[in-house]
Amino acid sequence: MKELDKKYNHKDVEKNKYSKWLKEKIFEAEFNSKKPAYSIVIPPPNVTGKLHLGHAWDGSLQDLLIRFKKLNGFDTVWIPGMDHAGIATQAKVEERLREQGISKYDLGRDKFIAKVWEWKEEYAATIRSQWAKLGLSLDYSKEKFTYSDELNQIVNYVFVKMYEDKLIYKGKRIINWDPKQKTALSNIEVIYKETKGAMYHFKYILSDNQKDFLQVATTRPETMFGDVCLVVNPKDKRYSKYIGKTVINPSNKALIPVITDEYVEIEFGTGVMKCTPAHDPNDFEIGLKHNLEQIVVMNDDATMNDLAQEFQGLDRFEARKQLIAKLTKEGTFIKKEEIVHQVGYSERSNAIVEPFISDQWFVKMKPLAKQVLDLQKSKEAINFYPNRFNDTLNKWMENSHDWTISRQLWWGHQIPAWYHKDTKEVYVGITPPKDEQNWERDSDVLDTWFSSAFWPFATMNWNNKKQSEMMKRYFPVSTMVTGYDIIFFWVARMVFQSLEFTSSKPFKDVLIHGLIRDEQGRKMSKSLGNGVDPMDVIEKYGADSLRYFLLTNSSPGQDLRYSEEKLTSTWNFINKIWNASRYVMLNLKKIPTNLEFEKLLVKANEVNNQIDFWILNRLSETKKMVKEAIEKYEFTVAGKLLYNFIWDDYCSWYIELSKAQVGENSLLNKQEKQFSQSTLGYVLKNILIMLHPFMPFVSEEIYQSFDLQSSILKERWLDKKYQFKILTVDHIFEIVNNLREFRANQNIKNAISLNIHFNLKKSKFKSIIEKGISYINIFVEKLVNCKLDISIIDDKDLTSIAIKDYFLDISNKDFFDKDKAIQETQDKINELLLEIDRSEKMLANENFLKRAAAEKVLAEKEKYINYKKQHELLVDKLNELKKEKA
Repeated sequence: MKELDKKYNHKDVEKNKYSKWLKEKIFEAEFNSKKPAYSIVIPPPNVTGKLHLGHAWDGSLQDLLIRFKKLNGFDTVWIPGMDHAGIATQAKVEERLREQGISKYDLGRDKFIAKVWEWKEEYAATIRSQWAKLGLSLDYSKEKFTYSDELNQIVNYVFVKMYEDKLIYKGKRIINWDPKQKTALSNIEVIYKETKGAMYHFKYILSDNQKDFLQVATTRPETMFGDVCLVVNPKDKRYSKYIGKTVINPSNKALIPVITDEYVEIEFGTGVMKCTPAHDPNDFEIGLKHNLEQIVVMNDDATMNDLAQEFQGLDRFEARKQLIAKLTKEGTFIKKEEIVHQVGYSERSNAIVEPFISDQWFVKMKPLAKQVLDLQKSKEAINFYPNRFNDTLNKWMENSHDWTISRQLWWGHQIPAWYHKDTKEVYVGITPPKDEQNWERDSDVLDTWFSSAFWPFATMNWNNKKQSEMMKRYFPVSTMVTGYDIIFFWVARMVFQSLEFTSSKPFKDVLIHGLIRDEQGRKMSKSLGNGVDPMDVIEKYGADSLRYFLLTNSSPGQDLRYSEEKLTSTWNFINKIWNASRYVMLNLKKIPTNLEFEKLLVKANEVNNQIDFWILNRLSETKKMVKEAIEKYEFTVAGKLLYNFIWDDYCSWYIELSKAQVGENSLLNKQEKQFSQSTLGYVLKNILIMLHPFMPFVSEEIYQSFDLQSSILKERWLDKKYQFKILTVDHIFEIVNNLREFRANQNIKNAISLNIHFNLKKSKFKSIIEKGISYINIFVEKLVNCKLDISIIDDKDLTSIAIKDYFLDISNKDFFDKDKAIQETQDKINELLLEIDRSEKMLANENFLKRAAAEKVLAEKEKYINYKKQHELLVDKLNELKKEKA
């Protein structure tokens, strides 16, 4: 075997591993194998820049699943890809061009798009290098891009088909408008922030009574030029006399009616609402209901148009100031109330979003949402982890509004619609109209989420004519991993588009994770300057440390707090594994294969290989529990089980105990010693297999030293169940722990050898101890420098240590303090009384006896019996000590 370096160095360990995996094509799907299939498609990161810590978390979760399934005998495929991210990428490229003194209009559409492609290639290479650093087991032979020619063909087909099926239409509706980018936005591209603002109150004077008025409050006075009426609740008696009358709009002196609608809340504000259908989504719905005029008072850059009269050309906020000043002079401005309210900002430009009526393309959501709701009520429902997010999906689908899919951008899938230059007729088709010179193509592109909605089947070579071979084997996707913040914006859309075009759900399971926050619990952001670059973390701690931290510090659906302290702790854990592996390899000539180990196991000694049997039992128990936890997506639970087994059972106990078995002075014969050495290596190999999905680099590095297969990924997860009868191991642990504690309390140096005598008078373990005394002595001598004897000590001046239902007697002679012994014995009696009291209450509790598992009840009864025996013996011992002192 190759010897490991003396010190663990994550940079050396992680170097060149990924290229080796790719060279061996170890991540590529085994399409023609008879193995069960398991598939994941990556949530495609935007080609806007580098991956952040959230991407590292998302990728680590998926990589764990792929490696775990591969080790468990599955044919796995993880399809990589990236998203062209329309508005976000265009904004980045425009910003770069502005720094060079160039605008997109200087270049024109085609040359600008060429510049965006250059950006895409640059950042796609960066993203792939980051995937490599993280060790993501992606099958690059199947990589996709949401703006490729292949995806464009799917997008065009889907758009045309949905248009023909009346699921897509063009019309005027209120949308989120970015006045800086001059494009419609999806809801996810709008970030709501608490913002200082004001509620402005105005008089709308009655046209037939100049002394009477209705008081109206608004946060956006500049939209008053688009008011078409005032609205009151029909049940509001305060305003019943005004219904049907007209009032004077203070902004432009237009006469507008007072109408009724139950939408208006009687108790909210003044109970009178101005209605501006072209500039507010709720007003728009009221406008449709009452057939009201839609008056647009702004340009697409949020400056005021000619309907704003003398304020034409002013920015909306400047127009607001000047309008208030004017109406103050005219006496129609009443007051201003300072408020803090939620205001929508464009995610990319940070401009305040303007609700704006616009002629856009929409997806009709009601029939599509029904498909999702019907699926989630059926036996074929998609499984959400945690399940509460299924309710989130359903609520969003129940309240879904038609989806704006057109964007006023150049980068993206151009809408396959043409308008006749003369007749204005609309043509929608996959190919242009025959007399194309007479038609003008729609210049808008589609929302990025529209093309991303096909991702699960588009990545599997879907076409509308027949099911692809990829889809037959790997679709629906086995697990979709994503954050809770895009359930509606992406997950829901993938579901209804898949149902619509493949008649199948897109995935079986959806694993939801949260957001990564800083150590104070704040969301990471550029404005706070609290972001963490995953590549910086890898440089300092290694990818294995970062991955293990990300994977084992949050439950599904919960946010995760970044912690430098936990990363340090994880690095130390890996260092512990490294040093343990070095010890094992120094004591072995080779690591046994599974078959070689099973042959040795048949000849193992029932008495003298108890420690080996114990660790094998713990190994199979741990592997079973870790596997169950991973299959439930409970990675934190799996990580804790692994940590405890490796640190406590294997390193702290088994390796220490093995030193007494495989060392030069071992009392084991050659065959027993060989089995113990083989167990040491066999368990380590299986530890590495369990660790591999969490820590791929270091587990591969140590495994490669074994000279077995070319990669640990060619190994298999141990499903063998070991249930050896263990008689002496628990006694060894308790004896060693108690003698260590005894030495510490009495300040007895480990160099001083102690003679210990068993007092087994009333013990049910008498025959086990007598039979295994020489085996137990191996470890007690090695670990605590004590010699055990089953003969009864002929000395009344002694100290007794209670173990289970027997004592270890030690002659006091040179070190014993009777007063201290009396106090310690009394303390132990007091502790036992508390345990006896607790146990009695539990066993008297009918709920516990009825509901607890039978094994748990039996275990509690056995504890109680042992406590009573120990108490009786300790009381006798206390009385003897007191007599001796007297």
